Amino acid sequence: MRRPSQRDIARRANVSQTAVSLVLNGKAAEHSISATTEARIRQAMAELSYVPDAAARSLRGGRSDLIGVHTFEPVFPVGPDDYFHEFLVGIEERAVELGRDLVLFASTQRPDGRRSIYGNGSNRLRLADGTVVIGLDRDDDELRRLSAEQYPFVVLGRRDSLPGVASVGVDYVSGVTRVVGMLAAAGHREIAYLRGVKHETPQRDRRTAYTDALSALGASPRWYDIARLGRDHGPARWRADGATAVLVEAAEDAAAVQARADAVGVMLPAQLSVVCLDGVSDPAATHWSQLRIPKRAVGARTLSVLADILDGRLPADHQELHPCEERVVPTTISAPLGD
Repeated sequence: MRRPSQRDIARRANVSQTAVSLVLNGKAAEHSISATTEARIRQAMAELSYVPDAAARSLRGGRSDLIGVHTFEPVFPVGPDDYFHEFLVGIEERAVELGRDLVLFASTQRPDGRRSIYGNGSNRLRLADGTVVIGLDRDDDELRRLSAEQYPFVVLGRRDSLPGVASVGVDYVSGVTRVVGMLAAAGHREIAYLRGVKHETPQRDRRTAYTDALSALGASPRWYDIARLGRDHGPARWRADGATAVLVEAAEDAAAVQARADAVGVMLPAQLSVVCLDGVSDPAATHWSQLRIPKRAVGARTLSVLADILDGRLPADHQELHPCEERVVPTTISAPLGD
């Protein structure tokens, strides 16, 4: 059976094919097509069971009502503990609320297995009206090229190297500042910081906030590195150096810190208060106080920002930060007991 065309719709509604095209591309009001005529066209579409060709509409410069999600790294299979799981849930939920369909761009194009927007030399994202970009290993050069093409997109996560690109990030600075303040209020004066292996914007934000918060208290930072975690460079050493509390930067390091403390007989948090600056899912350390990224809310907000950019309510370079959430267990931040 032949697929109905715009010409068929025009005949059924007794209008021009141009009028049908304008309605399909969301430009009816812009070209003074009356509500009555638009309703007649849409009725004809329904009677003919017409389904717009999203790809063709996108290539012609019209709206497809598709929102892209591009990931620079694998997201499937996605278990409940996967880093991106809650972000994706938030994106999907918001898309449903807005009546937009999602299309996932996740094909591997490069020989080294990394994903690319321009793997075949062209922008594959143009099938969608705009795209949410996720991934820890983002390609800044590709994103700059995308911006130069004036293609609408929003990066989930702030990036210092992309100052003119729309993004929704997390306000780690305020979160870490509050955590240090809570520890100081509990009586701590020597608060150490365990750095992880990454050195991107989120880690730099946390470290800057830690340094500034201690400076405001008249204290000096005390740095340790996860790469040196061991019998001589772990909780026992930190206590010997005078630390009464430690901020663990990365969620993936929490269990290792807990295991090393157990191995050398340092009771956490009774002898050393601990706060993880990310959400902990490992059972060994879920009892710690921690900062949490409200991932579902951030995912939803990222899609909302993209929709607002597409509809002209926000500029194409809009950037905002979403607050962290604290999960505070009072016993894990109180001043530690003596030996």
